[in-house]
Amino acid sequence: MTRPNPQEPTEPEAAATRWVRHSDYYVAIGEQPGTPGPTPSSEELRRQRWGWLRSGPSAVLAALLKLYRRLISPLYGQVCGFYPSCSAYGLEAVTVHGALRGGALTVWRVLRCNPFTGGGVDHVPQGARIWPQGSAPTIIETNHPPIPPDDDCVMTTDDP
Repeated sequence: MTRPNPQEPTEPEAAATRWVRHSDYYVAIGEQPGTPGPTPSSEELRRQRWGWLRSGPSAVLAALLKLYRRLISPLYGQVCGFYPSCSAYGLEAVTVHGALRGGALTVWRVLRCNPFTGGGVDHVPQGARIWPQGSAPTIIETNHPPIPPDDDCVMTTDDP
């Protein structure tokens, strides 16, 4: 008989906790990102438990990216043509998707960040990660600020 993991919430605890999915940060203009969605299923909660084989390399890459953001990035200033910056994109990608997929997304992003591209807003693809409300990594909240509605953003029927 397997012993339950003390770090995983039990069914009553999971139902009482409000959960925020990574996809809850992708909202329409004027909506508040990070608003908790429905209570996750037990299968969804089980998939969130990363073992050391997945969380270890992700933690190492995340630590390296945080070190880069703290020590080297300030020397360059704001030179990235994309939002979020490449290091912020990489940190979110590794946090949400893990070392392999997050690392690949980060490398692809850095290769696209050059003077010959137009830049713009390029968010990390949505992932299946969920967190208890209030414990989502700061980089996710930083990369998905609320965007207030304005006259320039209103779509009309004449827009393609």
